[in-house]
Amino acid sequence: MPGHYHAVVWIDQSRARVFHFSLDEADGTTIRPDHSVHDVSHGERRTGHRVPIDREFLEKVAAAIADAGAILIVGPAQEKDELAKYLAEKHPSIRARVEAVESADHPTDGELLDHARRFAEAADRMRPQT
Repeated sequence: MPGHYHAVVWIDQSRARVFHFSLDEADGTTIRPDHSVHDVSHGERRTGHRVPIDREFLEKVAAAIADAGAILIVGPAQEKDELAKYLAEKHPSIRARVEAVESADHPTDGELLDHARRFAEAADRMRPQT
């Protein structure tokens, strides 16, 4: 989604909501893993073991944010941290553009974009003016 400098990713095991945005525009997409989370993790939930997040899913998310200049990653559980770790291992140039990894429960698209815009505005004030 070229054209917007900023991107925000909200991620859990069942989907990633990705928005490239500016002050008054946003382009969004939803990325899902190729398998059902319930099919894979049902037994593990009973035993207390976590199923590792699907690396193909993480790769699709990485591709969706590859052209962003500043990235915010949010989510309710460990998936946001797993995405950041995956980016550091496989795509360090993308990871270098991640400005923060934050907890966020299940915001609506509007709430997510409002938060991301406030975050971006504050972060932009800290950047050198060239």
